[in-house]
Amino acid sequence: METQAKPRYSKDGSESIFNDLRTEVYDYIKRTRPRYDFMIRFKAIFFPLLYLSFYTCALIFGDSEVLLYTCYFMLGIILVTVFLNVIHDAVHSTIFKSRRLNDAYIYLFDLMGANSFIWKLRHVRFHHNYPNVNGWDTDIEQSDLFRVFPNGNYLPIHKFQHIYLPLLYPFYLVNWLFVRDFKDFFNNKRTARKLMNIPVIEYLKLFFFKFLFLFLMIMLPKIVLGIPWITIIIAFVIMLFTASCFSLLVLLSPHANIHSQFPTVNDDKLPDSWMMHMMKTTNDISNDNWFIRFFMGCFNYHVAHHLFPNVNHVYYPGITRMVKEYSVNHHLPYRQFSLWTSLKNHYLLLKENRQPENIFEETM
Repeated sequence: METQAKPRYSKDGSESIFNDLRTEVYDYIKRTRPRYDFMIRFKAIFFPLLYLSFYTCALIFGDSEVLLYTCYFMLGIILVTVFLNVIHDAVHSTIFKSRRLNDAYIYLFDLMGANSFIWKLRHVRFHHNYPNVNGWDTDIEQSDLFRVFPNGNYLPIHKFQHIYLPLLYPFYLVNWLFVRDFKDFFNNKRTARKLMNIPVIEYLKLFFFKFLFLFLMIMLPKIVLGIPWITIIIAFVIMLFTASCFSLLVLLSPHANIHSQFPTVNDDKLPDSWMMHMMKTTNDISNDNWFIRFFMGCFNYHVAHHLFPNVNHVYYPGITRMVKEYSVNHHLPYRQFSLWTSLKNHYLLLKENRQPENIFEETM
């Protein structure tokens, strides 16, 4: 398979600003590490055990449909919290000092139905290097039904995407687990195939873990509880729909909205420096409380995550204070919206991109 040259970032003088910020950030991490190390390890144990607890309850008490559906509903919620708090950090190698331990921990994601190999490739090597860049940001890359990039291919059906896409969002996880993962493995045109050929062993892992996931979530409860197929399938659908809706509150808010830029590549080069690109394509969520920080992995501090992806999320509140201060002092394009405003901005993006012309052309 022929690979493509990676886009390069421009130089605009902001590199020295980021170097100063980075020095302060790593000094802050060094000073606060003793306080946060325990929380990182605690979360790495607590959230998987919480998931396992509700799964065990489903196997023990699932002969009651109400309890079975309740357990699977909670599994959908906790699946997202596991992803936000530990899987996401493990894929960035920020839970353990050993990369091997982080890589081993990520197999938890495979047990929950997703393919960790292809997601790490999509998320770390593509999304984090090129957020909001058409043809390179694989976290935003979806089916042809979805036109998020202003310069993306236009189809007549996109005229109605602001109507039908919100109705399809509850199927997000179904598409991820049973369609998108397989497309990335078997479709050579997919973005995830641009930089590498997938090893044969990863194809075997793909099918093994998908089967294991279906066995654990459908077949084993059916065997243990002796319940009808329709009952366990309904429970499974409840889990997937719950996880889809909950996860999209997080995934839709920081990038795909009308106030984010979608830079284009010209002659293998992007128009901004790396730091400016991250800030122009990412926004924070102003909603903040203990629940969001502990259970949702500080998802609201997304700018800090993109500026410092190899830092655990527990440090993001402190880092964000520094980012805000630097933004004021150096006139950086830091942006923050409420969750509701950010979701509304995403909906407005769907409406704007239902037209074939690129309305952002003048600002790109």
